[in-house]
Amino acid sequence: MPTPRIILLLTLSTLLALCACTGDSITDDSPSDPVVDDDGTIFVDGIAIEPAEPELVLSDEEWRERLSDEEYEILRSHGTEPAFSGDLLDNDAQGAYVCAGCGHELFSSETKYDSETGWPSYWEPIGEDSVGTEIDESFNMLRVEVHCAHCAGHLGHIFPDGPDPTGLRYCINSLALNFEPAQ
Repeated sequence: MPTPRIILLLTLSTLLALCACTGDSITDDSPSDPVVDDDGTIFVDGIAIEPAEPELVLSDEEWRERLSDEEYEILRSHGTEPAFSGDLLDNDAQGAYVCAGCGHELFSSETKYDSETGWPSYWEPIGEDSVGTEIDESFNMLRVEVHCAHCAGHLGHIFPDGPDPTGLRYCINSLALNFEPAQ
């Protein structure tokens, strides 16, 4: 059973991680209010909100059996791992990053880059239907959450401060991913 001191330290590190992963959102450059285009698509800072309808739907009990406690916290409870703690942060091998919850392909090593934020970052997903997006207003912030399109597992957030050619930064928790090396 964790002591109160450990709980306090974990809470503080999580809050610090959330602030770090928001990029400039805690400054005057905070995200703009959502905008709806003529087709009814919602955008936050130019990022389309495109929820995905998951194909894999499991009960909470089934997810708990399938995932470690840490993976469950990230994928099912929308948690955030501490910055610079993930096993995949410095992975430079060629291959694919798949969802730790269901194995769905999400990102290619070809789009991974060092954003210096403490989390693996990518400038685009591996395919158009790999991820879904939703508005996240938790912690009194407006962000775009990214999740696995196949199982709806929380992966991280998207920010409009990435490199060319997309200008996007998919800031992803290592615990939400598994790596499959190229053959």
